[in-house]
Amino acid sequence: MDKAKKPKIVVIGGGTGIPVILKGLKHKNVDLTALVTVADDGGSSGKIRQQMNVLPPGDIRNVMVALSNADQRLVDLFQYRFKVDGDLSGHVVGNLILTALSELNASYVDAIDVLSKVMRIRGKVIPVTDHPLVLKAEMEDGEIVTGESIIPLQGKQIKRVFIEPEEVLPLKTAIRAVKEADLIVIGPGSLYTSIMPNLLVKGLADAIVASNAEKVYITNILTQIGETDYFSDADHIRAIHEHVGTPFITKMLINTEKVPEELLFPDDVRQVTHSDADLKKIGVEEVYHDFLSTEDRLVRHDGEKVAQALLEMLSNENEKE
Repeated sequence: MDKAKKPKIVVIGGGTGIPVILKGLKHKNVDLTALVTVADDGGSSGKIRQQMNVLPPGDIRNVMVALSNADQRLVDLFQYRFKVDGDLSGHVVGNLILTALSELNASYVDAIDVLSKVMRIRGKVIPVTDHPLVLKAEMEDGEIVTGESIIPLQGKQIKRVFIEPEEVLPLKTAIRAVKEADLIVIGPGSLYTSIMPNLLVKGLADAIVASNAEKVYITNILTQIGETDYFSDADHIRAIHEHVGTPFITKMLINTEKVPEELLFPDDVRQVTHSDADLKKIGVEEVYHDFLSTEDRLVRHDGEKVAQALLEMLSNENEKE
C-alpha cells in the first residue's frame, strides 16, 4: 500500500448495522466506500419499489445519513417519517427525495451523487447493482419464501437464500471499489437479509474473493429471530462461505463484552456464542475487543472502537510491506 495515499476501505452490507461502522470511520484519514444492498422490500422502501420499480431507497438513505456532515436540521428532515393516515403513512422524506431525484436524473446512481453533495457525504455510496433484487429463501422443510421482509417472520430455519434475477450484474463502480480496496469489511447486519444479497451478486463476490485485501467480517453481537437463532460466530462464517462457494474471509472482529441480561429482548434473542475451535478449523484470524455499545439501552457495536481496530489492521499490513 502506498503510504502517500489514503488507505481505501470498502464496507459492505445494509440495514442498521453498517451505518454504525461508517460513522466511526468517516472522520478517519481513509478513503471510504459503502456498497449497499438493494433487496429491501418492506416499509416505505417496499411501497416505493412496488409502485415505481426502482431501487429501494431505505438502506441507501441510512448509509448516506451515517456519512453525512450536513446541518443536523437537514439530516432530521431527511429522516422524518410521516405518521398520518393515508398514502403518506410510514414514508420517509429521504426515500421520497432519492426516488424523485432518480426520476429527474439519468440514473439512480446519478441521484445518489447529486444528493451526496447536498448531504455533504464523506466517502462514496454505491448500490451493489442498479437492478432491484428479489430475495428468496429455501427453508429447511423445503418451503420457498419470497421477500426480504417476509423471510425472518416464518419461524423456520433457513437452509439457503438466493436472488432473482440470479445473473444480475454488479455496478462497475462497485467492482472497481473492491479491486482498489486495501481493506474489505463485511457487516455487521442481518446475515441472510442484509449481508447475503450483496454476496449473491456473483460478479461482486468474485471480485471480493479475488482481492488481495484483508476481508474482515464483523460478527453480530446478538442472534436474530428467524435468521440466526442459536448461531455461533463460526456459524455466520460457514453460512457466508457456503453461499459464496469458497472460503474467503480472513479476519473476524469478535466482541468480548457480555451483554446485560435486561437488554436481551425479545426473549428468544441470545448473545452470539463464540466458537474458537470452529473458527480455527475455518482458518479465520480472530480479533478480540470490547466492541459493545449499550447507549440508549440498545445493543450495537461501538463504531469508534471498531474503526480503531480496522485502522490497526491497516497499520499492521503497512508495516509488513
